[in-house]
Amino acid sequence: MFTDDPVRPENYQRFERDLPSWFSDAKLGIFVHWGPYSVPAWAEPIGELGTIEKQYWFAHNPYAEWYYNTIRIEDSPAAQHQRDAYGGAPYDDFIDAWHPDEFDPDAFIALVKSTGAGYFVPTTKHHDGVTLWDAPGTDGRNTVARGPKRDLIGAFEKATRDAGLRFGVYYSGGLDWHFSQLPPITDDGQEFGRPVDAAYAEYAYKHVEDLIERYSPDVLWGDIEWPDAGKPSGPFSMENLFEKFYAATPDGVANDRWGTTHWDFRTSEYQQGLSVEGEGGWENCRGIGYSFGHNTLEDETHLLSGPDAVKTFVDIVSRGGNLLLNVGLTASGIVPELQRRTLEHLAAWNAVNGEAVFGSSTLDAAIAGPSAGDQGAEPWVRWTRSGDVANAFVDATGAVSLSGVSSAVDAASARLADGTPIAVTRDGDTITVSLPEPAVAGPTLIRFALAA
Repeated sequence: MFTDDPVRPENYQRFERDLPSWFSDAKLGIFVHWGPYSVPAWAEPIGELGTIEKQYWFAHNPYAEWYYNTIRIEDSPAAQHQRDAYGGAPYDDFIDAWHPDEFDPDAFIALVKSTGAGYFVPTTKHHDGVTLWDAPGTDGRNTVARGPKRDLIGAFEKATRDAGLRFGVYYSGGLDWHFSQLPPITDDGQEFGRPVDAAYAEYAYKHVEDLIERYSPDVLWGDIEWPDAGKPSGPFSMENLFEKFYAATPDGVANDRWGTTHWDFRTSEYQQGLSVEGEGGWENCRGIGYSFGHNTLEDETHLLSGPDAVKTFVDIVSRGGNLLLNVGLTASGIVPELQRRTLEHLAAWNAVNGEAVFGSSTLDAAIAGPSAGDQGAEPWVRWTRSGDVANAFVDATGAVSLSGVSSAVDAASARLADGTPIAVTRDGDTITVSLPEPAVAGPTLIRFALAA
């Protein structure tokens, strides 16, 4: 467990257990944010979460899925865009304007599977409160009654199971701007205004209960918080939901955004919350661009390229984490071309090198350690371990020197991903190797036998 974990309340401590190996071995999950916000698909691409001042962030929010909040902030660029493009129409008009005519769940999940991802997590309800299935108590404000006229979560779940992947559900328990009707979040000295009362706790409880009963998810992925009234023991307690979840899926996993209740793994997001990236199970989530929801203002300068996505993935795995990489589907239901390009590149690289990533473990830094590659002399290097093999990922070509490589690494055993032996010389704890251009752009894999 994490040494800096907050103490779980007594009524949640019974859920603590070891993280199931399927999740720690999976390494990669694919996230999807899809909702009425995919119709305007508009946000200012100002940067990554954790790199922008909070006082500036909310009025210029780069998260397109926060559009409902941002257009309610007076004088925000998004509010002006809503007036200019839609005549200041109410947000809920986007529900009826959402027609995913090109959505092919099987084809999309085939792309997800090609990346090597072990699990898939779609948003079932984001902060706008619109549910992507006919959730109880929504009075028709869902995708079955309006807009798509379809149970999108059911479609995702069937395609995911048919492909042999684990299925998760994202649910925004902390925020629901429609149910609560709280003022917009501006962060002008306030904390997040969120619904905490018993009525919302019961409403959210029935949603998550329905998700568990209908779809038996493997991952229960909450966001922001959980209503305070639903944390103590009682008929609509998060405690009961965890009981139902683990009864339905004994090796299921839950993240840490259900308030101070229970979690199986910790989460960071872009550059925020990085302190949890340490011992124990953790996952970093991020979009391919700066937004989770599809944002038409993003271009190549705002998105991870294929090679950059590979490096992000390998770095996270080398430090013991999982990457939950997000796709923002268009309103019509397709993957935007630039995001598809990144996913296809990640898939191609993993097809060549994935054996040294998926199912791997961290390598003791005393055996060999990473290099940031920002000092000029040394390249970017990360290491993983697969049984008695040390895997070096080196982002360079030609003659390369790697320092800090102990004698436990058998230099003479060096080979490329396809098994081709390569010559390596050693001088103390520095080894030198000549690397060819990689078959797929990104770090080159060198595999070494480890001394017994």
